[in-house]
Amino acid sequence: MPAFAKHRAAEDPTGFALVDATREYTWSEVDQALNRCASRLLDAGQSGALGDAHRVAVFAENAAETALAHLGGLLAGASTVPVNFHLTASEAAYILSDSQSRILFVGPETVERGLAAAAEACIDTVVGWGCDGVDGVSDWTEWLAGGSTDDPPDSVIPRPNLLYTSGTTGLPKGTELPPTMFAGGVDMAEHLQRLGEGGFAGFGTHLVVGPMYHTGPLSGMRLLCAGVSSVILHKFDAEATLAAIAKYRTETTVMVPTHFVRLLALPDAVKEKYEVSSMRLIAHTGAKCPIDVKAAMIEWFGPVFRDSYGATEVGTVCSIGSDEWLEHRGSVGRSIPPFQAVVLDEDLNELPAGTEGRLFFRDVTGRGIVYPNDPEKTAASNPEPGLFTLGEIGYMDDDDYVFITDRFNDMVVSGGVNIYPAEAELLLIDHPDIADVGCIGVPHPEMGEMLIGLMMPEDVESPLDVGDVSVWLRERLSHYKCPREYHLVTDLGRSTMGKINKRKLRDAWLAGDLTPLAQ
Repeated sequence: MPAFAKHRAAEDPTGFALVDATREYTWSEVDQALNRCASRLLDAGQSGALGDAHRVAVFAENAAETALAHLGGLLAGASTVPVNFHLTASEAAYILSDSQSRILFVGPETVERGLAAAAEACIDTVVGWGCDGVDGVSDWTEWLAGGSTDDPPDSVIPRPNLLYTSGTTGLPKGTELPPTMFAGGVDMAEHLQRLGEGGFAGFGTHLVVGPMYHTGPLSGMRLLCAGVSSVILHKFDAEATLAAIAKYRTETTVMVPTHFVRLLALPDAVKEKYEVSSMRLIAHTGAKCPIDVKAAMIEWFGPVFRDSYGATEVGTVCSIGSDEWLEHRGSVGRSIPPFQAVVLDEDLNELPAGTEGRLFFRDVTGRGIVYPNDPEKTAASNPEPGLFTLGEIGYMDDDDYVFITDRFNDMVVSGGVNIYPAEAELLLIDHPDIADVGCIGVPHPEMGEMLIGLMMPEDVESPLDVGDVSVWLRERLSHYKCPREYHLVTDLGRSTMGKINKRKLRDAWLAGDLTPLAQ
């Protein structure tokens, strides 16, 4: 083991296994790199250097090394923690500490923040690629050279990734990759066998277009361990995506609606340059897709789309293929085992078909949503054992197809990324010139939603400069969590208990019912 790499190397000695923006790797090269990485991490685990949690973190942009670090960790029985590469040093340090990670992998874009975060989290070992001459960083190639090329043992126990979601109270929460997304198995041999039996594994080359700290791209990257070649884009670019599909004849990928919008926005002359008929399965995730966008993509690529509606904490809870979707336009599909969709009122009573209410799911295994380090949030997320919600409002038709109509929690989904307004609000309220603030999601033609900040200034006669506020917040919070726009208003409609009803605030803003201040 890894037999998949040796088998593919013998079968196709000159073919590519892994491609990124800088080079192509053969299966023999992947075999050696994974064995060496696993060897180093196995040694660290046996010496106690990985601690009881056996966790390592990967804080890097998309690259072949990012995939190899994750997969080397998998083969060594380590739980790898993907850290959003947009995070500031202090935000990353919180995740490193909370996850009990003991080794940090970084790329050239994150090395400075990574070193600062590692120091704050008391991590001694930082391994990086493209970081030549940076003090405190072990060079990836040299670090690998210290590992054995021997296959790691079959007896290694696979551990799921620990993923972090933005928290409703402002702090990210760790949740293990759920059973529906992790192949499991009693040992690594069984784990790899199960990977090879997965849905995507039955197809050819996989294309990674999204950031690999997200569940979808992360899961797609693991196909390499099923002997499926992978092409990794450094960042999403619409034309580069079409070029990669045409050049490498890719067959599967995972995309979000924003990717679709940007692909469709390309000039017809650009679209016609590239052949996309090799694509056989495109999983659409991240957010509800506008009906016209989905229909246009099906017309262009054919009926190769499968909507996978769900969340990091539970995986896919509803699914629908292209042909079904054309018959039930706008649906996110029917629930899939082990989940059962139900629409409930505020007292958790079930509502009849066609009636809008709060969309919940029952996990028949009883697991529901689990946050290992936060039992209180786990309990709050499951009002009854195995009953959970992703915070949305919708209805089910007579055939049990689910339709999403709105959200009842504060989360904003922008470009397939979940953003909790509380993170920005907790910082903005500390700004000396802001008396009160509320952040809401409003419709955006490309991103689906965008976050905006509605602020009440301390001094109405001398309103603050929203440009200065934007710069001030970006110095303290990852840019993707910051509002895209800021507006000054006279009132946020707080209740007598001091709470803001975000749905009412959003509706008032969209209707133009909030009194603006000059800015």
